[in-house]
Amino acid sequence: MESKHTIEKYTFNIVGYLMIMAFAALCAIPFIMIIMGSFTEESEIVKHGYRLFPQMFSTEAYSFILKNPKQILNAYKITLLVTIVGTIIGLFLSAMTAYVLQRKDFTYRNVISFYFFFTTLFSGGLVPWYILIVKYLGFKDSILALIVPLLLNVFYIIILRSFISSTIPDAISESAKIDGAGDFRIFISVILPLLKPALATIGLFIALNYWNDWYHATLFVNKENLFPLQYFLYKILNSITFSNSSVAAQGSVVMDTPKESFKLAMTVVATGPIILLYPFVQKYFIQGITIGSVKG
Repeated sequence: MESKHTIEKYTFNIVGYLMIMAFAALCAIPFIMIIMGSFTEESEIVKHGYRLFPQMFSTEAYSFILKNPKQILNAYKITLLVTIVGTIIGLFLSAMTAYVLQRKDFTYRNVISFYFFFTTLFSGGLVPWYILIVKYLGFKDSILALIVPLLLNVFYIIILRSFISSTIPDAISESAKIDGAGDFRIFISVILPLLKPALATIGLFIALNYWNDWYHATLFVNKENLFPLQYFLYKILNSITFSNSSVAAQGSVVMDTPKESFKLAMTVVATGPIILLYPFVQKYFIQGITIGSVKG
């Protein structure tokens, strides 16, 4: 009887591992195809499409990206600066706002919560937003124009508030008050250390928003030394498309410019650092992925 259970256990484990390996392969194959496609000759992609094992190897797409190494390094520097600073400040403000809104002794918490939620349903529109950033805040051609617009996200505040309400008892704050700690000291010394899973999860989302942002650069930035990575690569792709269109319109022979392979190389260059970062926050991400599932 015991051997039967042992056989069933081994069979279950083998089937489970095989299924996990199959799902992992299905997830990994697209990334492998992107990497392989970025090293594929443009003519082969045009004729035969994307392949897992290309026959014609080429680094021309990366040569286009690295044509001006100083500019690409500067774009990386701007993106890293914006992502790090924006994520730290955004996390701090979001967590502090969430903590205040879940405090039962805060009289106007429901009114302010409704105000935050109301702004997710209606917005002032692009023109008032542009006037606010450029005219009243004066962030035109400034690094702040890339940081401030994404600092606060109401959805993240609601998630953090739910996490605090469901996992941190009010007795902890009350006992700290009895010991003489003020509200800000309680938040810094007591609440923040208990928010590690939530902060890691929301921090990853905020960092991704900053890392992938190119839209605000198109609106508020004209100086090339302030172009973030995504917008810099976007402009290179536009120049390649425009060059091919101009040559075709003149009836000339279109040069074998690596447009398709360049798109894949863009993906590798833009997503590589984020993929390398994920394993370091995976532990907290798994803990925080169910944030707010106990209480809404």
